[in-house]
Amino acid sequence: MTDTTDLRWQESSALDPAVVRGAWRAAEPLHGLIYFAPEAHQRYAALGIDRRAGYFASRAAAMGPVGPGPVVAGFFNFNPDLVARALPAVWEQVTPAAVLAARLEAAGAALRHALGETVHSPQMREAAETARRAAEAATAHPEGRPLFAAHATLPWPDEPHLVLWHAQTLLREFRGDGHVAALVIAGLTGLEALILHAASGEVPVDFLRRSRGWSDDQWQQTTDRLRERGLITGDVPALTDSGRAQRVWIEATTDRLATPAYEVLGADGCARLAELTRPMSRAVVAAGALNIDNAAGRDQPADPG
Repeated sequence: MTDTTDLRWQESSALDPAVVRGAWRAAEPLHGLIYFAPEAHQRYAALGIDRRAGYFASRAAAMGPVGPGPVVAGFFNFNPDLVARALPAVWEQVTPAAVLAARLEAAGAALRHALGETVHSPQMREAAETARRAAEAATAHPEGRPLFAAHATLPWPDEPHLVLWHAQTLLREFRGDGHVAALVIAGLTGLEALILHAASGEVPVDFLRRSRGWSDDQWQQTTDRLRERGLITGDVPALTDSGRAQRVWIEATTDRLATPAYEVLGADGCARLAELTRPMSRAVVAAGALNIDNAAGRDQPADPG
């Protein structure tokens, strides 16, 4: 008989998940700029697609010319009606290969604009090599990570700053797929997870609601349900103790699930990656490449009607 008290399957890595989170956070702006940078919007426009379609198409293109279903599932917190407006219609205008090429070109241009000569520096080469080691280690763990697995099939670019961007893209999707798993285990819908994120105060509510395409009524009805469940409180929703505890568990689980990618680096390698990329990420922020006013959906109606 199986001893149900044997929880060795829950044993965590010897690598502290907090160290993993630090390495990921330090480098994340180097990937995240692709969702905000004007260079991306310009290249998608040249293909004949707007910001919102460009976002869905560029992030989903690694999966091929998919319809809305896989994107709603993988991206998790977007209004399905919003996704269905872009997919699969966008594939009648452009191929996944063309979108992927435009995205990589845009990432290179945005990084060169933000970082200047740093893209040619020894620090960039070391950061690229280090991040690539972690990203390639992650490919041994594709199970249950469809977005990551799709991006992991893409070819590696040659230039160090693009290697770093691609590596961080893989690490972001690896972590993101694990985060979705944690949200599902917590019993949250995409909109519920979004509202709890907003209630944490970490991201402006208006940005989250508009960019994800939820109407005022949908947002309010779901907010009321979360209030009834004791996860948020107040006219301006804030997390209750129970809501904060759930968020802590979700983030800790996300960290733990991301750890296999970084074990190859060890604590020292993670710290070095953070040390190398932190100044680069600060330069990205200083250059305005993460301005949320440039995000997909900011210039479009909130109500998906």
